[in-house]
Amino acid sequence: MTATAVPTDPESGYFGPGSVTWRVMADPAAGAGGLSALFMQALHPRAMAGVAEHSDFDTAFWPRLSRTAEYVMTVTFSSRERVDAMAAKVRAVHEHVHGVDPVTGLTYRASDPDLLRWVHVTEVWGFLDAVRRAGAGLSDDDADRFLAEQVRAAELLGATDVPASRAEVADYFEAVRPELRASTTSRRAALRLFAPPMPTRVALTTPARPAWTAVAALGFALQPRWARRMHGLPGLPTTDLAAGLVVRGLRAGVLALPESWRHGPTAREALAREQAGQAA
Repeated sequence: MTATAVPTDPESGYFGPGSVTWRVMADPAAGAGGLSALFMQALHPRAMAGVAEHSDFDTAFWPRLSRTAEYVMTVTFSSRERVDAMAAKVRAVHEHVHGVDPVTGLTYRASDPDLLRWVHVTEVWGFLDAVRRAGAGLSDDDADRFLAEQVRAAELLGATDVPASRAEVADYFEAVRPELRASTTSRRAALRLFAPPMPTRVALTTPARPAWTAVAALGFALQPRWARRMHGLPGLPTTDLAAGLVVRGLRAGVLALPESWRHGPTAREALAREQAGQAA
């Protein structure tokens, strides 16, 4: 399967109204899937070496998470001009991220297509799997179409040989697993995801800390069983069942909120254009 056609209107970006990408990424469950992807990404030593040695993940967790979310939403919903500009900035940053991974002793570059492929596949699989398990009603064909659409997002940053279907993703995970392992770096990243820094006042006087811990635990539980086992916790079927029930409840709760609370400005603007086009 190859990448799907780009919308004719440049303002609709690389996916546009009617795409499965818009449907998946506008779903409230996608955020939990994104956290699941971060836990999975921590298991790749060379990918994590770049984060550990060249980023402010430990000291500026929230701004980095916000920038990542902004990039994903921009690529999903913004015009092609804006997407191309942001992708170019990220590629330029990647050129300066390289070194030797202390876990494996192998060299790494953030611009390495293999590492870009790993980050992309874990990310899109996390989004898709969480949204499907939350009850969004995506068929197998929808899922394959989403993965095919997302090939273009991966190629914007330089990834190659990108899996474009559920079967190809399964084969990819099977092939890459010998490169994955738990390490000091992965454990530190997982701990930071579970317990990111918060201002003392926020942590002590608001429910922010327990709320985040609950969402992070959901993200961890949404990982494939083999990934949870690599992190050192049991990969039990009961965990899968519980995670599915929780993400369904989360989705239902968020869908009950006003539209302005459910999406950021980039997504709201794009979805409003989609609704206007449907009404015309």
